Amino acid sequence: MSSIEFHNLRKVYKDLVAVSDLSVTLEAGRITGFLGPNGAGKSTALKCLLGLAKPTSGTCLLNGKEYSDLDHPGKVVGAVLDSSGFNQALTARQNLKIICAANDIDDSKIDSLLELVELGAVGNKRTRGFSMGMKQRLALAAALIADPEILVLDEPANGLDPIGIAWLRDLLRSLAKQGKTILVSSHQLAEMQHTVDDVVIINQGEIIAAGPLKKIIGRKSLEEAFLALVRKN
Repeated sequence: MSSIEFHNLRKVYKDLVAVSDLSVTLEAGRITGFLGPNGAGKSTALKCLLGLAKPTSGTCLLNGKEYSDLDHPGKVVGAVLDSSGFNQALTARQNLKIICAANDIDDSKIDSLLELVELGAVGNKRTRGFSMGMKQRLALAAALIADPEILVLDEPANGLDPIGIAWLRDLLRSLAKQGKTILVSSHQLAEMQHTVDDVVIINQGEIIAAGPLKKIIGRKSLEEAFLALVRKN
């Protein structure tokens, strides 16, 4: 079964401790909300997980291996950290074909993926004219291109309207039912409450709460529980 593991992760930039002793395991078939105020260390932790930053100490594992040790990373984990990395002179379909070629991935599913993210009608249009929401959808298609077991998404609802947010929620739930491990970093607490199964809340680089959503929030809303935990720490 697919999983994400952080073991005593610590990341220090000069005199700044961005992440301190972060340890948690995320299970397959569940959506986990990765929550925290700005500067809490969420982005740093995700970068360490995806091999974009080197931990000062500790490890981050994807299916039991560090990102650098994966034989075919794209087939294990798909990530959306930034939706602005596409070549704006190329069409959505051409951008996805380049990603397939660079990662030795069969491109036969591009059309079905574009339909899945509701970009089928604009697949042959250049991405320079895409809205932020359309770019987010394309980034999600890119993350899913190799049918990975794990998804790591940073603010995936950025630019989406309410209908798009509801669509994303349903899509993530469908992917979790397929057994995928999904980690979503977001500030949209109200939406996260309707989407995730578990939460990991960090503040000042440390975990202050982790576990099933219902256990963490009790009778409160996620926003109320989050604010109480952050202010306490």
